[in-house]
Amino acid sequence: MQDTSIDNSGQSGAAAERRGSVLIAEDDEIILAALTRGLEQAGYAVAGAHSGEEAIELGLAGHFDLAIVDVRLPGISGIAAARRIHEETGMPFVVLSSFSNEQVVEEANAAGAIGYLVKPLDVKQMLPEIKTALERSADLRRLAASEAGLAKALNQSRDISIAIGIIMERLHLGRDPAFERLRKAARDRRQKLHDLAAEIIGGQGKAL
Repeated sequence: MQDTSIDNSGQSGAAAERRGSVLIAEDDEIILAALTRGLEQAGYAVAGAHSGEEAIELGLAGHFDLAIVDVRLPGISGIAAARRIHEETGMPFVVLSSFSNEQVVEEANAAGAIGYLVKPLDVKQMLPEIKTALERSADLRRLAASEAGLAKALNQSRDISIAIGIIMERLHLGRDPAFERLRKAARDRRQKLHDLAAEIIGGQGKAL
């Protein structure tokens, strides 16, 4: 059995500062215990699951930064479980397998895996992989947040443009005067500009 202990002398108080939270889905008790112990000693908060169903339950209920999921789990397969968690929560995952198989790798990639680990594992050697996966996970979350913010901004800009067009039509104004009318009304009513614009589009806005 491989040595899974990790020298923790460089850390202040074993996991005093958590590096991230990891969900491990593995039905082999020895491997699960070794991975859990090694990652906890390295500063990660860890939760373990023994089946695909348990992984889904924990993954949907908790807030993990990363999942490490064995391909072959009792009941629902690891990849199927990880795919569901990923689709519902956006949580990234790394696939764990006893062998390197091109078909399994392709299936894992199609499900959204951001990494692939092959057993037997040396926890010390896999830590850089986990760190890289967590960094990529953070990048993906930042990108998603940025895209969501951009989409929201574009939608708000579109609503404001439409509302200006409605005011132009109603009051026979040019674009600039119509925009000033909208902005003044929002200021007077202490509303955000895009909120008032949405009301005007929906026919709920009071006369300007």
